[in-house]
Amino acid sequence: MAKAPVLTPQADDFPRWYQDLINKAELADNGPVRGTMVIRPYGYGLWERMQQEMDARIKEAGAQNAYFPLFIPQSYLTREAEHVEGFAPELAVVTHGGGKELEEPVVVRPTSETIINEYFSKWVQSYRDLPLLINQWANVVRWEMRPRVFLRTTEFLWQEGHTAHATYEDARDYAAYIHKEVYADFMTDVLGIDVVLGRKTASERFAGAINTLTLEGMMGDGKALQMGTSHELGQNFAKAFNTQYLSKDGRQELVWQTSWGSSTRMVGGLIMSHGDDNGLRVPPRLAPVQVVVLAIKGDEAVLAKVREIGDRLKATGVRVQVDDRTDTPFGRRAVDWELKGVPVRVEVGPRDLESGTVMLARRIPGGKEPVAVDALAGLLPGVLEEDQALLLRQSRERRESRTSEVSTIEEAVEAAVAGGWARIPWADLGAEGEVRLAEHAVTVRCLVAEDGSVPETDDAPGNVAVVARAY
Repeated sequence: MAKAPVLTPQADDFPRWYQDLINKAELADNGPVRGTMVIRPYGYGLWERMQQEMDARIKEAGAQNAYFPLFIPQSYLTREAEHVEGFAPELAVVTHGGGKELEEPVVVRPTSETIINEYFSKWVQSYRDLPLLINQWANVVRWEMRPRVFLRTTEFLWQEGHTAHATYEDARDYAAYIHKEVYADFMTDVLGIDVVLGRKTASERFAGAINTLTLEGMMGDGKALQMGTSHELGQNFAKAFNTQYLSKDGRQELVWQTSWGSSTRMVGGLIMSHGDDNGLRVPPRLAPVQVVVLAIKGDEAVLAKVREIGDRLKATGVRVQVDDRTDTPFGRRAVDWELKGVPVRVEVGPRDLESGTVMLARRIPGGKEPVAVDALAGLLPGVLEEDQALLLRQSRERRESRTSEVSTIEEAVEAAVAGGWARIPWADLGAEGEVRLAEHAVTVRCLVAEDGSVPETDDAPGNVAVVARAY
């Protein structure tokens, strides 16, 4: 009899494959409250690496980290009409505390524009206080009706940036900078995901924003995933919270604002972009463990060599883990590391010691080859960069090969239902066509200009709508 696969094959049932992988690779478990999740150490290690890479880029953009409360007075949310209307169905509201009914209910933050503006209005007095650039790493709660681990959970982890500027142009340019230089740079260069940068349509815009910029990635099944967004808030929240500054001309002016966020949803994107029927494939620049050195047998000489190789590789700056758990069968350990997607395995056994070689197993392209022990440290940096580039190339090739140019709504729906994306002139689709797409669970993921850049307005001549089914 054929051996049962460790994971449900993607081609048989992609959602089941996704859930199998999360369980078998020990990334996360469902929490006790519907829609919540427990992130296990290996899954959290992926998120920590995302945080580190993203945080460095956010700081490079001039923003500083701060922290704001989890609880927000309900009255704050009602000050900006579109914002409260957009989030009302997702709110978790606390009405009792300390055994008593609260005088005013408090909302568990779904996002922090309102509470941060309460303090921006105190901190901003003069043009000298601008721009004010703040980021926070936090958890947020949005009551989720159709939860899926990492992709849609009632509580998730994220970063949210909030800024105040003296002019519309400065705010607009900063939102665009975050979109491209922070988010797109991280997602392409570290996650290895070929994201499309675009502008959301009015119906898909963030509640309370005047413009939303998005990054959309194509997953392994052809659906889209929104990987991050950067919003121009205009003066909507400044008016609601009276966030003003004294200009150089001595006039009281309202600030212009942005907000922007990316979350643990990126872990789900990583899984669905790069995973295969054998498990995860983690991009080397992201991987918490880039190389695992495995002892095949519990021979003392083998164990000593494995530890020596581990130390030698660590000294070169490679993120290494030594696996000398020889009381667990080698085959099982190899499968576990394959499931976790560690880019490179270095396997060492008694015969390798005799020949002065090790077996180099590459997770991303697949395959094994013997390598001289003395050549290993010099070889690995190039191998890791090759494999990083391969993942991005495969991501781009999948998107390009599964994106159709269409001219009718019917063709757009057909392409999306078949597991791909479609590009259709926005002038031919429009808001009415967007409603018709929704009847088939298809949405406009973003608008792009003819040359692939981000358009300056919704109705710029030549705008193209990228449409797909999405998570």
